[in-house]
Amino acid sequence: MTISIQRSHNGALQSYNVELENVTLLSVLNHIKTKIDPTLTYAHSCRSGVCGSCAVRVNGREVLMCEYKPKSGDCVEPIRNARVVRDLVVDSGHVERFNRTGSAWSEGSREESVKAEEMERIETQSDCILCASCYSACPVYAVNPDFIGPFALTRVWRYVNDPREQDASAKMAAVQTNGIWDCMLCGECVPVCPQGIAPKQDITMLRTKASVMGYQDPNAATAFGGGLDFGSPVF
Repeated sequence: MTISIQRSHNGALQSYNVELENVTLLSVLNHIKTKIDPTLTYAHSCRSGVCGSCAVRVNGREVLMCEYKPKSGDCVEPIRNARVVRDLVVDSGHVERFNRTGSAWSEGSREESVKAEEMERIETQSDCILCASCYSACPVYAVNPDFIGPFALTRVWRYVNDPREQDASAKMAAVQTNGIWDCMLCGECVPVCPQGIAPKQDITMLRTKASVMGYQDPNAATAFGGGLDFGSPVF
């Protein structure tokens, strides 16, 4: 089969002919690096779809190299919306930055028993493997590079629904700017998640919860000439 890979040294696609069948894309790239071109650079670790470090784009869609079975003619590129370090390796620092902006972690937990059904509400969101595929697929970054993004927002939804979380209101306040109201709800983040997480649904639920708490979409006021006063959030 013939595989084309985006190279960073010249910004062009480079084609490789590989005599392999029914193997993963990661196996193909390992073969290219060891047998054909040792300069090819890419990232991987667990080789079992757990760590998320081998996320790339194939034919314009985000996949994990250790799970995707390539076919002849495939075009492999680094994920989008992140600085390319070399070839298929990108700087994942943006993920950490957006997590900090959205306070997408536990600020402190109360010691109390949790019902099974309460944990089921956040079980799926807890399965994220940090692959950043949803960030890569998100079109909002084309117009707003400061958008907190689907990964951090789905984690915020996970924590504001954890009954042990001590300060869920602070997390909701943190995602009002460049956050839940900036999402286009296009759903591009949903099909690329290897863990079956649906950030669009989580962001929609965050909006509903924010409205109950007294927040409003700032774009709604702008649509009416900025003359509406929705008041302060209610806690």
